[in-house]
Amino acid sequence: MSFDTELAEAQSAIGDGFDRLFAATPDLPLHRAMRHAVSGGKRLRGFLVVAGARLHGAEDALNPALAIEAIHAYSLVHDDLPAMDDDDVRRGQPTLHRAFDEATAILAGDALQTLGFELCLAPGCHPDAAVRADLAFSLARASGADGMVLGQALDIAAESAADPLDLDGITRLQAGKTGALIGWAAEAGPRLAGADIAPMRAYAQALGLAFQITDDLLDHEGDAGEMGKAVGKDAGAGKATFVSLLGADGARARASQLVDEACDALAPYGKEAASLIAAARFAISRRS
Repeated sequence: MSFDTELAEAQSAIGDGFDRLFAATPDLPLHRAMRHAVSGGKRLRGFLVVAGARLHGAEDALNPALAIEAIHAYSLVHDDLPAMDDDDVRRGQPTLHRAFDEATAILAGDALQTLGFELCLAPGCHPDAAVRADLAFSLARASGADGMVLGQALDIAAESAADPLDLDGITRLQAGKTGALIGWAAEAGPRLAGADIAPMRAYAQALGLAFQITDDLLDHEGDAGEMGKAVGKDAGAGKATFVSLLGADGARARASQLVDEACDALAPYGKEAASLIAAARFAISRRS
């Protein structure tokens, strides 16, 4: 099966999963806003959960795949708010505070965050309560003040700092803002199977950084229509990025090197890791 087919199947399964979840909720602005927030996107994080679980012999990974997509969506909803990036378009559609209102966007983000943990802790996620607890605990660490939220806070602090961040500072920032949730997604499969997470952790650390470098490149030279969101905002705000520090060619070279490192980390799995290798290559070849 090709990577494109596997990704499409994972995207469809995740979309169907959210459809079933929201079919059981009241038809209120909060729930419509939540559904709006999880619509579209590449669902790469959910795919990493599914592919990583399959690699480790754990076939039923829908709950954690939905969980990471819910947490990721919440982070985007809050990141787009006027108090943060104040964006108008996300995934080719109005951001949540534009499609609804700011209060509804905040509440929908809050609800999506709690939904992520509910999905991990639900009995249907895994028969072993200890596994479910481990998934929820590790997701809390990845998404909170030691992970994604820390990265967001460092990003905000950098905007008003006297001096722009250097390469080490940008790397630390993005390891939280982007890398932490990608890391959890990659580790979810071995966590479900009770397997060693070290190879997938090494894979995800390199992949997450390569993914963010590509985001910086797309913001620098991408097309807003193709991206489904505004571009050029980092340069306009004078923010330090991998592109501003390394140059476009240097950033591309670093992203390619990181993908090689990610693929090397999967060597213990041999040919069985082909879809995850393809996902890493996709991460730096995408146009949105």
